Amino acid sequence: MSLFPPDVEKQILEIFSGLGKPVQIVFFKQAENCQTCPEQEKLLKELTGFSDKLSLKVYDMVHHGDEVMNYQIDRAPATVIMDETDYGIRFYGLTAGHEFSSLLSTILLLSTGTNISLQLTDLIASISKPVTIKVMTTLTCPYCPQMVQVAHVMAYLNPMITAEAFDVSEYDDLTQRYQVNSVPMTIINETGVLEGAVSLPELFMEVLRTADPEKYRELDDGIKEAMGQKAVSMVEDHMYDTIIIGGGPAGISAAVYAVRKGLDVAMVSDTFGGQLVYTAKIDNYLGLGGIDGIGMIEIFRRQLDQHQIAQDIGSKVVSLEKQDDSFDVVTEEGARYSGRSIILCTGMEYTRLGVPGEDGLIGKGIGFCATCDAPLYRSKNVEVVGGGNSAFTAVRDLLGYAERITLIHRRDEFTADKVLMDEVLSSEKVTLHRSSQVKEFHGDTRLTGLTLETSDGVEVELDFDGVFIEIGLTPNSDIAKGFVDLNEQDEIMVDLDSSTSVPGVFAAGDVTVIKEKQISIAVGQGTSAALKAYSFLHPTGSEK
Repeated sequence: MSLFPPDVEKQILEIFSGLGKPVQIVFFKQAENCQTCPEQEKLLKELTGFSDKLSLKVYDMVHHGDEVMNYQIDRAPATVIMDETDYGIRFYGLTAGHEFSSLLSTILLLSTGTNISLQLTDLIASISKPVTIKVMTTLTCPYCPQMVQVAHVMAYLNPMITAEAFDVSEYDDLTQRYQVNSVPMTIINETGVLEGAVSLPELFMEVLRTADPEKYRELDDGIKEAMGQKAVSMVEDHMYDTIIIGGGPAGISAAVYAVRKGLDVAMVSDTFGGQLVYTAKIDNYLGLGGIDGIGMIEIFRRQLDQHQIAQDIGSKVVSLEKQDDSFDVVTEEGARYSGRSIILCTGMEYTRLGVPGEDGLIGKGIGFCATCDAPLYRSKNVEVVGGGNSAFTAVRDLLGYAERITLIHRRDEFTADKVLMDEVLSSEKVTLHRSSQVKEFHGDTRLTGLTLETSDGVEVELDFDGVFIEIGLTPNSDIAKGFVDLNEQDEIMVDLDSSTSVPGVFAAGDVTVIKEKQISIAVGQGTSAALKAYSFLHPTGSEK
């Protein structure tokens, strides 16, 4: 019986119809202590049958020692993708689930080449020191293929670079060695660590920073110019026409529109991309259907960097101050920037509990994406905090992996859909703590447990391996409290033209009261805010 249903077979045939050069797949299996080897071998045999441009060689780790040594394979199942050249591209573990798309993309890469810019190609090829990139993935992670694919592109373009992808849920030794608590996690030369998915230019920068710090420092300005980055640093002794706080779709749109109106624009944000960083696939944005969040960020960044916009990315704004005819923006590092108008585009973030120990243990046992990270908790004890659909979905994702799951909810009644609750609560793996709240998380370098307080004031100590906080999203409006009007949910109150209660201060995107939290709506709001800011600064001007 085929592994692929008819609709998937049709998609594979369409993809492989564009193959150019022949691609060779070399598979290493192990007869003992490798439960997934037969499944991976079957997958590869069926896959290579879809095109005469593909061939498969199979070796046994015990009986083919020379090949194991030549290909430098140290565990099974191992899959090598190559043409006449071995690029150092390896998959360890199953290439099923979301990683099946990584396998297909790598085959296409070697068969048809890449279309990235010549400038970036030359920069990647210029790395002259050995680099090993290890990407830790799970088959349930929708963000992992982006990271695997950009790593494989780097290995394809530079023989000094190898790129290995691991289904880390199969390898406890790697989980422990690298303290993998969430995926994707990327390790560069055993020292540099990247959390989450990044774009190809960003991975290149991190590889260069780790492998050749001196060259990184020497070429930093040239690298940015070659990538088309024209951004300039923000300065404190300057009066900007408008300062945009936030680097998501709303902020980027506001910046582009404001600078095209001739305004002196600055953008300050602790991150770039907003919630797009956590978005696996976007099907409903006109012209970019089917793109992932990281890809959309890169497109937005390229357009932003075509303009002279001062930027301070990586700094968190902690306060706003009103002066006579301007505003001051103060960052956590103590920088103070001045602007004649402000556009707040600070978005939303995963809601946190705000208890001791939480901030220092996020990414070290505390997570927000059970879909991605559930395989890391195979046969372990896990807590989920929440009582709605998100929390129950997280528990459902964990049922196939965790040994025990404890669901903690501060109320007695749950709010999730009945069908979902029935599925979760029927499992013997699930233990409930109703009317209970987390008081504190425990652990130094890794989460070890928590203190729970019940409704009658009794404190309970719980030991476990991980926790997922699933209590929704919160507007990033702390800096706006007491400065502009907010509603009961701490969203910024805005008029239809994005004006707030304070003249000269505008807001756009998910941080506002606009009900629909969509990328396209955030972009439109950013446009409106920029045009309104221009109108505020030039009352007789046109908003066209």
